[in-house]
Amino acid sequence: MSSRAGSRVAVLMGGPSAEREVSLSSGRECAKALRSEGFEVVEIDAGPDLAARLAEAQPDVVFNALHGRWGEDGCVQGLLEWLHLPYTHSGVLASALAMDKQRSKEVYRAAGLPVVDSVIATAAEVRQRHVLPPPYVVKPNNEGSSVGVYLIDAENNGPPQLSDDMPEEVMVEAFAPGRELTTTVMGAGENDPGALAVTDILTTGWYDYDAKYKEGGSRHVVPADIPQEIADACLDYALRAHVALGCRGVSRTDFRWDEGRGLAGLILLETNTQPGMTPTSLVPEQAAHQGIDFGRLCAWMVEDASCHR
Repeated sequence: MSSRAGSRVAVLMGGPSAEREVSLSSGRECAKALRSEGFEVVEIDAGPDLAARLAEAQPDVVFNALHGRWGEDGCVQGLLEWLHLPYTHSGVLASALAMDKQRSKEVYRAAGLPVVDSVIATAAEVRQRHVLPPPYVVKPNNEGSSVGVYLIDAENNGPPQLSDDMPEEVMVEAFAPGRELTTTVMGAGENDPGALAVTDILTTGWYDYDAKYKEGGSRHVVPADIPQEIADACLDYALRAHVALGCRGVSRTDFRWDEGRGLAGLILLETNTQPGMTPTSLVPEQAAHQGIDFGRLCAWMVEDASCHR
């Protein structure tokens, strides 16, 4: 297949974050798909020499398949803006906001979206006492993929003994019980696909890193077998979160639903501005449910890429 004219795409992957391996998997899958769609692709394992690598590659568009800090929090986005390179996914502000869990919650509240209470505390304080009444969750305020997440239930005898590699400040969040649901948004414009579907994520325990990325770690039911009222609310909330944060391209918003409480039991957890694109990822599954195969999904993301220069 000949390359699309003027469509040289640099796929950024890897990077220095805790989610490096997931990013490498996402990047390779996306690069393969884009080649099948006729794009000329160069794969770049992003590091301190990224600006020089991009200058050498001279892409028309950058496909950002990085996850976690640096690649997902506005830093790389700022570099790409400075280089005047159109790139996929959200811009600097939306990326930074969504990565900061506490600040993104403030945006959700202002938009009338349901969230649970949370506070920012030092890791030292969390090790010394229960900052919130159990059950609660402790997590880094700016990591994804369930990296460094602790679930503290009512049966624990004392506060959590966080690992030494936890950041100095962490988020402590009231535990939201119920089913794990998620919704993908492909753009919020009039001609965009918008909110795609609701997936019910089934695991035998906590939806942690292994459950998300290891084969057989979880089972995805799409569309979720839930009341229409809850499905409609997930689609509505995800699109509103995407808009409130200022996202563009693809985002994925995660929920917890306590089915015994009906609509009042639906809680928005967070929005991921660069969701995984691995073989077990949720976004490709929801796109496929809407008749959008993986190659076309990646191509849409490239065609949607922009730069706020």
